[in-house]
Amino acid sequence: MKIEGYWLASGLLGVTASILRRIAENGADVVVTKSIGFHPRKGHPGPIITVSHGGLLNAVGLTNPGIEAFKDELALLKEWGIPFVLSIFGSTIDDIERVAEHALTLDPLALELNLSCPHAEISQIAHNPNLTHDYVRAVKDIVDCPVFAKLTPNASDIVQIGMAAEKAGADAVVAINTVRGMRIDIDQRVPVLGNITGGLSGPPIFPIALRCVFDLSRALSIPIIGVGGVATWQDAVEMHLAGASAIQIGTAVLEGLDVFKRIKMGVSEYLQQEGFSSVSDIVGLSWRNL
Repeated sequence: MKIEGYWLASGLLGVTASILRRIAENGADVVVTKSIGFHPRKGHPGPIITVSHGGLLNAVGLTNPGIEAFKDELALLKEWGIPFVLSIFGSTIDDIERVAEHALTLDPLALELNLSCPHAEISQIAHNPNLTHDYVRAVKDIVDCPVFAKLTPNASDIVQIGMAAEKAGADAVVAINTVRGMRIDIDQRVPVLGNITGGLSGPPIFPIALRCVFDLSRALSIPIIGVGGVATWQDAVEMHLAGASAIQIGTAVLEGLDVFKRIKMGVSEYLQQEGFSSVSDIVGLSWRNL
């Protein structure tokens, strides 16, 4: 699998094949599903989402129907020829191994391991290099497709976590997941979200994502898939210059599904005007020029 292009990020609009098909028809090169576990999961009590400073704060709680119930949706994607990456999670290594084994029968392009959702019990995996290594290694040992590790900016040293994932055999790292945060209702004087804390996405976290991609790109030899607040072609160019080979787009789709086409066109025109022949010419150029 070549890691390039502009993908739908996991977590937004990724629960039915029909919605994912609309995203692909609007220019997404790959769609990443919502994170799927082995068992159905109800998620957190509401409210589960609120706006904040130009972004979204959510505490959905990994709501999903379970891998068995999701198979029919993914079978439709295969039938329609839509390339997809399956995002999976597990509370234990045994859990994620079971999900990965079932995922193999669905023939995804790759598996994205959600090791870092900030409002679920799995959030701590990608804070620990040893746990990250063990989860990635366990899945790599039983699948023959590429495996990506999704990392969190909430870790004290994301580079150490990325290096652990690479050592375990990850084919790429995805940086970043949402940033842990909260809001308080000043009238009722209580936290807005039912889970109290959640994960912030959208434009407010773009500089954080960019810094993480920059640091990881300098330290790792595997590709970096950048995600976090990308909404314009200028953001995408910055993310490539920081070191991202491919870019995932999430919250920005709420402003219009044509975001993928707009970003592709803008990046293409930038490359042409600046005399570059392809995106690969500018990946990591910001630190290679130092």
